[in-house]
Amino acid sequence: MTPPTPHARQPLLLLPGLLCDRALWAHQIAQLSDIADIQVPDLTGHERIGDLADSVLDSAPARFALAGLSMGGYVAFEIMRRAPERVTRLCLVDTSARPDTAEQRQRREAMLKLARIGKFRGMSPRLLSTQVHPNHVAVPEIGGVVLAMTERVGRDAFCRQQAAILSRPDSRPDLGGIVVPTLVVVGADDAQTPPDRSQEIAAAIRGAQLHILPHCGHLAPLEQPVMVTARMREWLNRD
Repeated sequence: MTPPTPHARQPLLLLPGLLCDRALWAHQIAQLSDIADIQVPDLTGHERIGDLADSVLDSAPARFALAGLSMGGYVAFEIMRRAPERVTRLCLVDTSARPDTAEQRQRREAMLKLARIGKFRGMSPRLLSTQVHPNHVAVPEIGGVVLAMTERVGRDAFCRQQAAILSRPDSRPDLGGIVVPTLVVVGADDAQTPPDRSQEIAAAIRGAQLHILPHCGHLAPLEQPVMVTARMREWLNRD
């Protein structure tokens, strides 16, 4: 008897957030490789969200599943505007469809100005405490990984990424047009993009599934890797 032919692994793009690289997605890369052919595009080379989206699309397979965290989510929204027919399913993690508030924009511009004149110090312990759950700051597998990512990405890329984030449009008007299977994940203690931002996204996308993760800040794939990977496996296997 001929054994059944195994299902081909589906292409999956994982988009990192500000000052993050593939280490953000380490658990998902390791644990989902049996069902997904995973790529982590470089989001450090451009100063506009549209250019970042184009760079991802230029090197992506013809069709792919797409997941993005925070800034990666902003790029994912832009990809959905430019090439929705190429995306088979969408996962949005710790992100927002809204543009910055005036206060957020002012704070981001101040950080960008300091970095451009040479006062970039990476991720300080104080800043780290705004990114991850307080219990995770001193955990080497979380806080230590974040600090190392920050050093690898560096000042110049940080400046380009902040400029790109500042240029992003309001994605809320586009949410109703998303028709692919969509997963929305957010940390219950995310101070950067609070759960109400994810609730807003999930409510506007027909059939979207929302998961709010306990004891988790802004970097869910790193802070609650087992939970995130489990939810993503279900998402990848959804019809």
